[in-house]
Amino acid sequence: MTHEPVHGAAGDEREAGVSREADLSREARGTGAGRESSGAGFGSDIGETDSGPDAGASGRGGRLTTREAADLLGVKPETVYAYVSRGQLTSRRTPGGRGSTLDAAQVEALARRTGRRDPATAAAGDLVFRTGLTLIEPDRYFFRGVDATQLARHYGFEEVAEWIWTGELHPGIRFAAAPDSLAAARRTAAALPRHSSSTDRLRAAVAAAAAADPLRFDLSAQGVLDCARNLVPTLVGALPDAAEAGPASAGPEPAVGSQEAQDVQQAQESAFGKEDGAGESLAHRLWRKLSGRPVDAASLDVLDTALALLADHDLAASTLAARVAASTHAHPYAVVSAGLGVLEGPLHGAASGLAHRMLAEVVERGSAAPVVADHLRAGRPIPGLGHKLYTGEDPRARLLFTLLESVPQAEAALTAARDVITTTARHTPLHANIDLALAVLSVSSGMTGEAGETVFAVSRTVGWIAHAMEEYAERPLRMRPSGQYCGPRPPRPLPTPLPSVPDAE
Repeated sequence: MTHEPVHGAAGDEREAGVSREADLSREARGTGAGRESSGAGFGSDIGETDSGPDAGASGRGGRLTTREAADLLGVKPETVYAYVSRGQLTSRRTPGGRGSTLDAAQVEALARRTGRRDPATAAAGDLVFRTGLTLIEPDRYFFRGVDATQLARHYGFEEVAEWIWTGELHPGIRFAAAPDSLAAARRTAAALPRHSSSTDRLRAAVAAAAAADPLRFDLSAQGVLDCARNLVPTLVGALPDAAEAGPASAGPEPAVGSQEAQDVQQAQESAFGKEDGAGESLAHRLWRKLSGRPVDAASLDVLDTALALLADHDLAASTLAARVAASTHAHPYAVVSAGLGVLEGPLHGAASGLAHRMLAEVVERGSAAPVVADHLRAGRPIPGLGHKLYTGEDPRARLLFTLLESVPQAEAALTAARDVITTTARHTPLHANIDLALAVLSVSSGMTGEAGETVFAVSRTVGWIAHAMEEYAERPLRMRPSGQYCGPRPPRPLPTPLPSVPDAE
């Protein structure tokens, strides 16, 4: 497998230096992703009535009035104001005039990304999603106009999360869970049966954190941001440490109230009750939940980068569910619960577990050929290969494979992954996707098969909340499609009751 270098040599270390921050900020402003740092709020920057020498000068390099921009985008003027507020468009006050104008090229670029819609059609109930978060192209993808792999390579997970939520970079930012929220989440997660999966515990933790937050229905931008910055570390903190939780027992659950049950409960609470290190990155805290092995810098870099890469990926199934929940003005915890419910499907978040088990078998057997043959014989797809949105290798997998080459203990799993790709190519040409890269990390780090799904869930929480923030600004309850009835033609007579079944003696 050939890996392309990322931002220079493949072995570049992540840097958060001033020069790179400045470069990224300039790139963000150039794409319209960043917020304007000058001027008042959008209500005073851009007016319904625009005038001045630039007004109405549409075309390349010209200026557009608010009305002209709204017509080009197929939205109402109020939506143009929202785009300015979110940093997707920038405005310039007209010299000597009462209003402001917008750059025509920037508006046209936004129209190409989002697609024009007829406001009357949208108002009639058509399902239309316009998002300023993620753009996917055949060989790469972008967060707010900035190459997502570049962001993930040079900034940590929390920094990328802030960029997705706000369009602003805050180098070195760390998220901390509120004590009450974390305590409630830990108690609830610890009370689940021993065989419960990490996703089970995350769903329980979200519900508990919501119950502990009396401000959960505050859907203001600041209120949702405060919730997001608390919820993500709460999810991580609610999981037990891998070194102390131990594998789930295959035996029956102990009887409720028995001494064995009390001992198990105490052991679980001990595993869940460890305090997170002050100032540690979320990746560092999550590592302890996934692996009982000490972490080295290279492995931690892979996990942190994976979290950043997975934060959003446009309208995946779980994200669509999250937006549907947000359209009802459900609070962010309920939005995340909706996403987690869909994520557990075997065709979505759980796909990484299939890749883990396959890769572990390849490592154990020393060759991909018999494993691939078994899958093909059974009519099963090869896990970790192919992605309908990318014509070549998944850019997320490409970057993680490059970083994994710097992890000595990942050599065997990397070799196995390459063997899978080469062997499968004889049957059908498929490229690696993010699930195979996560499997290399989990297999080589002594993690369980559900580790990839856990990474996915924690990371994608960022995207679900970002999409909720966008949806809160849309018309409420707009997602009401009509069903196409295909049942018996009415009217029909009342049904005949079935004969009663006699009780068994």
